[in-house]
Amino acid sequence: MPMLVRSHLQVEQLQIPIRGLPERRRGLKIVQLSDFHYDGQLLSEDLLDQAIDLSNQANADLIVLTGDFVSAQPDPIRALAQKLTQLRSRYGSFAVLGNHDLIYPHARRDITQALTQIDVTVLWNQVVYPCGADFALVGLPDFWAKDFDPGSVLAAIDAQIPRLVLSHNPDSAAVLKSWRVDLQLSGHTHGGQIIIPGIGNLSAIAARQFDNLPPFIQAAFPIFRACQRVVKNWDWAAGYHQVGSNQLYVNRGLGTYPPGRLFCPPEVTVITLMPDHSPQKSPCDVLT
Repeated sequence: MPMLVRSHLQVEQLQIPIRGLPERRRGLKIVQLSDFHYDGQLLSEDLLDQAIDLSNQANADLIVLTGDFVSAQPDPIRALAQKLTQLRSRYGSFAVLGNHDLIYPHARRDITQALTQIDVTVLWNQVVYPCGADFALVGLPDFWAKDFDPGSVLAAIDAQIPRLVLSHNPDSAAVLKSWRVDLQLSGHTHGGQIIIPGIGNLSAIAARQFDNLPPFIQAAFPIFRACQRVVKNWDWAAGYHQVGSNQLYVNRGLGTYPPGRLFCPPEVTVITLMPDHSPQKSPCDVLT
């Protein structure tokens, strides 16, 4: 299938307030990369090199990689991992896997091994404290994986400690409302891929319109019903969102998927955390 022309890589810079963030963690800088889909076709070498260079220019404290390293076969992870050895940060790189990383038998094992060998820590229902005991980093399996179990992980964290949660699919934010999640970082949606100026995310609009079709047409095209599951919460397909009392940011990703991107550029995200001393949640302050 012919691919639409991609837009240039963009760096999104944000300041996000975190309740209870210690003053000594003020200015903690996180770089997020997501959705590489590295298979020789869906992510160019030039774009990947640019993303790595821009990530390193940010002088990050933490680098987080939020899944879909490959598109299907896990074999390309070896070459991608060699590229990712160039990433630099103060406290290291951490990753979660996406739905595409789990398609083939042993894919989880192969991808985890390749990343671990380059000192990227892959989290699977785990909490770590890379910066110190006063800030937790949680990594969850993909939302559609049978092992997705946020309760057991989040319940183990002291209630006073702020936490950053990596969860590939932003749909998980609807479930995570039951727990304290100061900031969730996700990918998965590629920002919707096709954005019509003045109208919005074409995939989400089409999915909503499907419910308005006569039942006999819906029955004739069951694939659209399946697609609705995928784009259920695609109002969250990109950018910052408040979900209950939690904060969610969705990265547009680096790679793509047929039919490609239109008015939806790939993204490197640079997030600076700030203490939030207000009694209520503050809005995300997006820097221009």
